[in-house]
Amino acid sequence: MSPGFFVANPLPSVASPQLWIITIAALLVLLSLDFVITRRPHDVLIREAVAWSVFYLALPALFGLILWRVYGSTPSVSFYTGYVVEKSLSVDNLFVFMLLLAAFAVPSALSQRVLLYGIVGALVLRAVFIAAGAAVLQTGTWAFLLFGAVLFGTAVKVLRDARHGEKPRVDIDRMRSVRMLRRIMPVEGEYHGTRLTVRRHGRRALTPMAMVVVAVFMTDVVFAVDSVPAVYGVTDDPYLVFVTNAFALLGLRALYFVLRNVLDRLRHLNYGLAVILGFIGAKLVLHWAHGVWARVPDVPTALSLSVILATLAAVTVTSLVADRRERAAESVPGGRSSVLSTRD
Repeated sequence: MSPGFFVANPLPSVASPQLWIITIAALLVLLSLDFVITRRPHDVLIREAVAWSVFYLALPALFGLILWRVYGSTPSVSFYTGYVVEKSLSVDNLFVFMLLLAAFAVPSALSQRVLLYGIVGALVLRAVFIAAGAAVLQTGTWAFLLFGAVLFGTAVKVLRDARHGEKPRVDIDRMRSVRMLRRIMPVEGEYHGTRLTVRRHGRRALTPMAMVVVAVFMTDVVFAVDSVPAVYGVTDDPYLVFVTNAFALLGLRALYFVLRNVLDRLRHLNYGLAVILGFIGAKLVLHWAHGVWARVPDVPTALSLSVILATLAAVTVTSLVADRRERAAESVPGGRSSVLSTRD
């Protein structure tokens, strides 16, 4: 077979039409449940957020076991690896969501509905990107190089921003989507619950809720560019790529309320994400090279899962240690805070 037309063998037993139908139906049921829960705006208590987070962590754990029982270890390990990758990337996405909610002054009781709209938009976009990625992979091995280049570029950017201490910033007035909406329709100055539009003086106007939902949706486009190639670096089965994205996104709403008070403490997370994205990019390049030159090693999925988990564990520990040291230094008389105040 010509190397230029080599395509990795998919997992046809997993991506059956019946399984697709069942999965999409279950996904719609879960999303409908989320919409019912967020129908009445309310402040989310930590107990509620933790309970839903545990539920959405248990679902993929159970799903992976079912895959193992029915289809064997290979698709199951691929699913778990892809899920860990997507979940780690989604935690980074929460930083941006937090900034958007603050920039648009979203009432805390409405945060759930905003995040849910963002999740639905992300699922639609991921489905489109996954289908496009599958079509590209069918054209030949150059697609692995393309995905690898995307991940390498993202890893370098994430690492550079982390080293320079740069954090995402949100300027509403400079967002193209916001400027475009303001030109198309008038915008109300106050929130009206979960409503996206209201009628004022005989004209339909957008609410700030609609503005922040569109802003979240547009950021989903950027996130999909990174996350879809990352999971294709784990498995080339479009079904597994889709379900890993779906499970990671479904739990994002609850995870936001669990982690919103500790996200700033994960100061080394971006270093870990850069390592993970770079590793998967290298895995994609090696996978392409293995199809051309058999002597080039192909990284096993089980090894990928070990590297990803070890990286996430390492940056979590170093982040917590660094945060504890900084808090201890600030609490000591003459420590960092005292020095800064003296300099001021």
